[in-house]
Amino acid sequence: MSEAPILLLGASGQLGWALAPLLALQAPLVAPSRAELDLGDAAALRARLDALRPQGIVNAAAYTAVDRAETETALAWRLNAEVPGELARWAAAHGAWLMHYSTDYVFDGTGQRPWREDDVPRPVNAYGRSKRAGEAFVLESGARAFILRVSWLYGLHGANFLKTMLRLGASRPVVRVVADQVGAPTGTGLVAAVSAELVRRLRSAPDPCPTGLYHLAPTGEASWYDYAAFVFERARAAGWPLVLEHLEPIASADYPTAAPRPANSRLDTTRLATTFGLRLPPWQDEVARTVAVLAEPLSLLPPLMQKS
Repeated sequence: MSEAPILLLGASGQLGWALAPLLALQAPLVAPSRAELDLGDAAALRARLDALRPQGIVNAAAYTAVDRAETETALAWRLNAEVPGELARWAAAHGAWLMHYSTDYVFDGTGQRPWREDDVPRPVNAYGRSKRAGEAFVLESGARAFILRVSWLYGLHGANFLKTMLRLGASRPVVRVVADQVGAPTGTGLVAAVSAELVRRLRSAPDPCPTGLYHLAPTGEASWYDYAAFVFERARAAGWPLVLEHLEPIASADYPTAAPRPANSRLDTTRLATTFGLRLPPWQDEVARTVAVLAEPLSLLPPLMQKS
């Protein structure tokens, strides 16, 4: 009898793209595209689950346009709240496991200490409210599920702050970045590696794996300004063609957005690290690797230009 597959949703996104190769090493992987599975259609989602009968579901699909969520509230709610709930209820009814991802934006950003899993969520924008509802639906389902809250996600694939900084630094002499919001830039490589380890334990642990809600982020903290400064430091070292002359720190009030952002996005990862014996790296490590990988093709340009 063939092994039941893992179903990966959101495989074309920046996190799904990093997850797919690691999950495929553990079990047959099914990763339908948006064209193949419309998550907006609840009946179609249930039909696919019933037909596939996955051993587990990794839900990397989400509505992540934070500002647009203020007006596209129904779509954000569908993808971030209803879909996780439907997945969790199906998993609970069929003995499958679920891996789901949430965000630091479920908190209001007050205070200075890192947020713990047992702190009361008070989201300040529509995106955060939809993600918090998704968490609640998963937890209420009784499914064997992990919920990993992550902060300031970036990666090699897709659009993100790191790539925006590289683009702006190559085209503008002055870049202004918010300096009064603090968190930990979290790379998709770290999230994918931890997720794959937790999936391995779900599949193979002789004792019940301690599922539930966990915070996942690298160690240390930074403002968006600190993050940008480090990106530019590594970019210069890697030979990135920067025209940037001045990086200017600004207040959130000087950069108004449709959706308010929490000032304190620090996440306390003690529960995850101690429960599973993980040593989480400094946030700078993966940022430096990501910049180096993105800059590597630049080393090919001189010989290519010489041949032309």
